[in-house]
Amino acid sequence: MHQAFTRLSFTTRGKGLTLITHRVCDWVRETGIENGLLTLWCRHTSASLTVQENADPTVRQDIASFFDDLVPESRSYIHDYEGTDDMPAHLRTMLTDIQLSIPVLDGEPVLGTWQGLYLFEHRRQPHRREIVLHLLGE
Repeated sequence: MHQAFTRLSFTTRGKGLTLITHRVCDWVRETGIENGLLTLWCRHTSASLTVQENADPTVRQDIASFFDDLVPESRSYIHDYEGTDDMPAHLRTMLTDIQLSIPVLDGEPVLGTWQGLYLFEHRRQPHRREIVLHLLGE
């Protein structure tokens, strides 16, 4: 059994989904581990991870719009030290995931035809986000 760790940094453009699939898959191939379990961990409380469709960009637009309606910034929140978008970002992170587990088979994460890995930024401004990857296998 072998394991590998890395940290990948991504710069977001503000609220929305940033595709991270290619960099994650490249790293998995570089490890030489053929079969195992990949864990992705987002080290932030105002961004998250998700697996979503990677073909039609309107899916990402609808997801962003849905979360704007579900957790509006216009509500009066007590926590606003980092801006009016900070507390809604924390709530959106709670409703999504900061960790994903994906099987690896034949040196590739096992994703469906239309599935992509995304970093979901919940703040309005661009941010530099770090994702930790851990692969355990052989």
